[in-house]
Amino acid sequence: MDNRQISIKVDHAGLQTTIQDMGRSGYQAEGIPVGGALDQQAALQANYLVGNSLTAPVLEITLLGPKLLFEEDTQIAITGADLSARLDGAPAPMDQTIFVQANSILRFGKPKKGCRAYLAIGGAWQVTDWLGSASQATQHADKLTPDSLLKKGQRLTLTVSTSIQPRQISPSNHYHNEGITSIETLPGPDFESFERKHIAHFFAQSYTITPSSNRMGYRLSPNIPSFTSSSERISSGIVPGTIQITNNGQPIVLLADAQTVGGYPRIANLTSESLNIIAQLRPGNQLRFILKA
Repeated sequence: MDNRQISIKVDHAGLQTTIQDMGRSGYQAEGIPVGGALDQQAALQANYLVGNSLTAPVLEITLLGPKLLFEEDTQIAITGADLSARLDGAPAPMDQTIFVQANSILRFGKPKKGCRAYLAIGGAWQVTDWLGSASQATQHADKLTPDSLLKKGQRLTLTVSTSIQPRQISPSNHYHNEGITSIETLPGPDFESFERKHIAHFFAQSYTITPSSNRMGYRLSPNIPSFTSSSERISSGIVPGTIQITNNGQPIVLLADAQTVGGYPRIANLTSESLNIIAQLRPGNQLRFILKA
């Protein structure tokens, strides 16, 4: 392959299929969220499997995936959640390089494990970026990152210069949706301001991810009993993985598209590995928090 252009037609966009990369760091002081892939490990692995830069764009596919027509030969890889991907009607293998022939159709079916799959396509993406990132902007995305939310009839264009020898990685065991998932945390900036009984309950309780959850954050149920905010707080900096407790005691786990400041007390922060794990949980799944020693 020598500097050729390939095109992928979106026949069906899926529930929420977006272009993501590692996000736009360095602009939080201006109130711009980092954004980017929620499961960064899976996105990095997908790019490795097709020989792209590890920070190249990928498709983040949430629960119900798209139907894509590959109009030229190319190489792809699928990592993260198992969403029953099929290539020309046959099961598409995960966690390895896949050679796709021209006019092949990739589609996704019933979600089996996890919440978000990542599709890497070998080549240099021809896509609009903003502030150094192709990830979907959290506001005014239609103007700032117009390509980032897949739409029926859209075409994805890449320039391909080389192909690679097939690669394979070990499947991750993060992507399960049964039982209670343990999530490691570190003490948050406001940890010491919480009463001991509220801290004890926070770590003893198991929580369910509520339907009012998205890429900005996961709202959890139940609330911490008898919790009330002690006083008016000045808004403080928050990052992906910050866990806030609202005035009525509801925990919120902030994710990549969350705002950069908030006024609720910050009881804990997820580790980077825990962020990847929680990204694969969906509404209705249960979790509990563990304080890392």
